[in-house]
Amino acid sequence: MANEKQHAHQLIEQLPAHQLSAVVGLLEAMLDPVARKLAAAPIDDEPETEEDAGKSSRRKSGCASAAAKAFLTRKCSKTSV
Repeated sequence: MANEKQHAHQLIEQLPAHQLSAVVGLLEAMLDPVARKLAAAPIDDEPETEEDAGKSSRRKSGCASAAAKAFLTRKCSKTSV
């Protein structure tokens, strides 16, 4: 195992700077238990029902409204200072 870690370190040292972020992201995803579970989860291939579509669109519009309100609140509070 020590040899594998040394080899990994040697390979990382040889990478150009612009590729390091990709390697870091990969290592973080590999170590994150939630990311591992999501990667291993089966793909949802069931067709979306009309009920699902309605719930999804209401949820999206609610999120958009909340985001717009948060943006306007921040913008207004900055201008009133």
